[in-house]
Amino acid sequence: MKLHELAGPPGARKTRKRIGRGIGSGTGKTGGRGGKGQTARSGVRIKGFEGGQMPLHRRLPKRGFRNTMFARKLNEVNLGRIQAAIDAGTLDAAANIDAAALVKAGLIRRAKDGVRLLGAGEIKAKVKLSVYGASKAAVAAVEKAGGSVELLGPKPQAGEQAA
Repeated sequence: MKLHELAGPPGARKTRKRIGRGIGSGTGKTGGRGGKGQTARSGVRIKGFEGGQMPLHRRLPKRGFRNTMFARKLNEVNLGRIQAAIDAGTLDAAANIDAAALVKAGLIRRAKDGVRLLGAGEIKAKVKLSVYGASKAAVAAVEKAGGSVELLGPKPQAGEQAA
């Protein structure tokens, strides 16, 4: 085999499509851009334009807001995952379990603004948890197992659920 006999496999080298080169080429005249007007131009195109009719996103009423400035980014951890970590030996049930312990055990990646405890799964071990917030079901399940939950976040007022 000589250097000039080398060739890629069939279909490896694709020939460039020459657009806008006359009627016979099949891609002449508009060059694959359709008709005239704004959509044929490069760059600007009105997203959500409905032919002059009021667009859907402007017909619907505005509602609510997202409190991104003061919203807390919390890690959500279920009781079942804590029990699994205790069974695996990565989490010590005798010690106080907080965000740092959960990070060390690999249940959460980083502490963020705190941990919110959720009640999915069941807990059998007697544990002492220090978390930013917890659901009522999670607190009830931990206390039923003989443990305790310390809430670090703001205390809920009457009629409110814990953060």
